[in-house]
This record gives sequence, C-alpha cells and structure tokens, in this order.
Amino acid sequence: MTSGLDAAMAAVGDRWTLLVVDALLDGPRRFSELQEAIPKVAPNVLTARLRRLEDQGLVVGARYSDRPPRVEYRVTEAGRDLAGALRLLSRWGARDAGGDVEGPHHRSCGTSLEARWYCPTCARVTEQADDDLRWV
Repeated sequence: MTSGLDAAMAAVGDRWTLLVVDALLDGPRRFSELQEAIPKVAPNVLTARLRRLEDQGLVVGARYSDRPPRVEYRVTEAGRDLAGALRLLSRWGARDAGGDVEGPHHRSCGTSLEARWYCPTCARVTEQADDDLRWV
C-alpha cells in the first residue's frame, strides 16, 4: 500500500516540478514566461516537467498558435490544491534560509499567519500537534 506522501512525491517530487506549479498559481503563462519565472531551469527539463504535470492532471496546455506550435499553460483545480502545501514549504524554506517569511499576513497588524491543526467537528485548534493528534 502506498502512503499519501509516496503518492505526492511520485506526482511532484522534484524541485523543478514544484517551481513550475508555483509559477502557474499566479495565472496562465507561456513557455518563455515560465523560463523567465524559473531562470535556472533548462528548456528540456521544463518541457519534461510540463508534460509530466499534464499527465498528472495538474496543468493543462492550450495551443494559441499552430505555426510555430505555441502553448499557454495553466494550473488545474487539482494543481491549485497544491497551493497551501507549496506556501507552507516556501515559508519553511525561507525561515531556514534566513530570508523573508513568505505567506499570508494578517491584514490588520501585518503579522505573518501560522498554520494550525483545526478540528471542524470540535471547533478546536490543537496547539501542540503531538498532544491531540492521531495519524490514521
């Protein structure tokens, strides 16, 4: 039996794939725009990742020119579901790299918001994940 993490890593388990999805969360982009957004990715690697993401149903490409063939890529709803996980990873990476903390900030005071475990049945936030949390 495959775990959820195994399945997730099989779908998007490399650096470039996650960066492509992140770049597309802002809206549709053409191949050249993706290259600008992810400057260190080689064109052949970007092509391979886009094909893989299309096969996974996380990205769709729409042709806007036949000669030469040109495609605009956008993230699907399934791909958009990755946004929360990507933001948490980005925040974690920025913290450990000493950079600015990315992610949502409270509109009133500007403080960076934190993710918490929340039970919708009990309407409670669990402060310590290990205290009242059971992985099934």
